[in-house]
Amino acid sequence: MATMNPAIARPSDDLAPPESRWRSVSRRFLKHRLAVTGLVVLILLAVGVYLGPFVSPYAFDANDLAHAGDWHLTVRHWLGTDELGRDVLTRLLYAGRISFTVGLAVAGLSVLVGTLIGAFAGFFGGWVDSVSMRLVDVIQSVPLLMLLMVLVAFLGHDIRIIVLVIALTSWTGVARLVRGEILSLKGQEFIEAARSVGVGSFGQIFRHLIPNSLAPVFVSATLGVADAITLESALSFLGVGIQPPIPSWGNLLTDAQQYLIMTPWLAFYPGLMIFLTVASINFVGDGLRDALDPKLKQ
Repeated sequence: MATMNPAIARPSDDLAPPESRWRSVSRRFLKHRLAVTGLVVLILLAVGVYLGPFVSPYAFDANDLAHAGDWHLTVRHWLGTDELGRDVLTRLLYAGRISFTVGLAVAGLSVLVGTLIGAFAGFFGGWVDSVSMRLVDVIQSVPLLMLLMVLVAFLGHDIRIIVLVIALTSWTGVARLVRGEILSLKGQEFIEAARSVGVGSFGQIFRHLIPNSLAPVFVSATLGVADAITLESALSFLGVGIQPPIPSWGNLLTDAQQYLIMTPWLAFYPGLMIFLTVASINFVGDGLRDALDPKLKQ
């Protein structure tokens, strides 16, 4: 009886199923040490700022006048108290929840608006493209912080207003990215095939073009969170953002200015939180950019 050749009986390694795209992206991201470190730091910060205020024995505006201005690390107040006897750690975590929420909400809204405007501008071209891109040029030509200060001062200091104002002035970068991707994709064969079988314009945009142009959008959204947190902190620091007694990292820095000589740690803690958050988000954004780059070989 003839025996089967083992080389034929076993499947060749060359015939193994190819690695999925997202598995490949995950593998390359995990090789980026700074990105992984940034992600771990972000997770720890997020857990702290969202869960910390719920387990803290103090309200963010509770006054312990017997320990006002006490910077010593104690079981009662782990990071001490401010000049009004409010627990520094509780206010720091509550402020972080405000800043994280603003950053995530702004990034989500700006990505949504920018993706839609960029997709329609790139697909339809003509006057739609011209009007959209001129609007982008106008917004980008105005100093952003000055524009935000005017709009917030005029519309109000509510956190929802601040999120809306920052989002409606931060979508322009996403729109340019998506427009460029759509322009490069809409002439490819899979779009021609979709058009030939009767898929309409909106079907081509939402079922084929936008899903295939999301890689740079993910990176832009990640970095947009850092930009939004920085802008919200700057507005609060200048007195036109989140208003006391509600704490944010920006107005904590403002309150600490007059006590820098006596109690410099009041400024150090929120400054450190802003630095760690923004740096970690930027590291994650760099890692995503490298992992999503199809030309990158690792």
